[in-house]
Amino acid sequence: MRETPDPQTLLDWYDVHARAMPWRTPPADKQAGIRPDPYRVWLSEIMLQQTTVAAVKDYFVKFTSIWPTVADLAAAEDADVMAAWAGLGYYARARNLLKCARAVVADHGGAFPDTVEALQTLPGIGPYTSAAIASIAFDRQATVVDGNVERVMSRLYAVEDPLPTSKPELTELATNLTPTSRQGDYNQAVMDLGATICSPKNPACGICPWRDPCKARALGTAAELPKKLPKKVKPTRKGIAYVARRPDGAWLLETRPEKGLLGGMLGWPGSDWNEDPQPHPPIETQWQDTGMEVRHTFTHFHLKLQVLTSWAETEPERGQFVPHPQFSPASLPTVMRKVYDVACHHVTLN
Repeated sequence: MRETPDPQTLLDWYDVHARAMPWRTPPADKQAGIRPDPYRVWLSEIMLQQTTVAAVKDYFVKFTSIWPTVADLAAAEDADVMAAWAGLGYYARARNLLKCARAVVADHGGAFPDTVEALQTLPGIGPYTSAAIASIAFDRQATVVDGNVERVMSRLYAVEDPLPTSKPELTELATNLTPTSRQGDYNQAVMDLGATICSPKNPACGICPWRDPCKARALGTAAELPKKLPKKVKPTRKGIAYVARRPDGAWLLETRPEKGLLGGMLGWPGSDWNEDPQPHPPIETQWQDTGMEVRHTFTHFHLKLQVLTSWAETEPERGQFVPHPQFSPASLPTVMRKVYDVACHHVTLN
């Protein structure tokens, strides 16, 4: 009979092999009585949604150096936070970040609530994030299930049903295995196992702390799991981006509507993004086609942008001219930075 997976075996492995991350309290520090900072846990979890650890690290360090506490973030200017977030993607997270910080300060005295239920009353915090914060920051009984955990559970129990169909079963298996102590360390341990050993391709089963009870390893099917349903083909949309500049060097920019894609972010005026975009210039002037196309992929579609440039002095119908010293391409979301990279050579000051 194969042995049952033992959470303590994984915790022993984690105590030695835990990944070092700027938002994490190492297991040795926790055992010495140092508690995780709920603000840092929350901030990292919001940043990590739909994003990799490697992409998040520098942003996290930047945010916590500028706004070291939730009260500091709550008092920040919206534009400053959106600019600091630029390039991290999924910009609704940045808007909810501010709303949540302000709600924590206004409604909870600057202290994050410590239960899953109370955390879910805050903007931008759903079931996964509330479980992660409650578990990691407060050691509450909560199971955290991300892609790493799903992969570990599917292999540990040889679950053949494909994702996302198997999500409820994998969540139940993960919940049943979660111990009643050191929940935060345990949840991080499972995620670390999936990220470093039980990886998507070529899992290192020989050095896995759960190699003996792993059913997929015994069957020789670990590398095949989890199975996934075929992905839908992403449609392609098109659009036009207008980059105008005044002779004094100012750039014509606009703040996108709060709701919708790239909501609240600074960007270039443009047309709608669809199969047949119609011209919608922000200012009456002679527009020149750069002859280059910007391509960018969002979660649900691919985008191709035609880039038009012009020198202009009249008042725009949309947007506002931003003086060159106040303009930073780094404050633009990635797709808008791509447009800048194409356009800047065509509207260079002499």
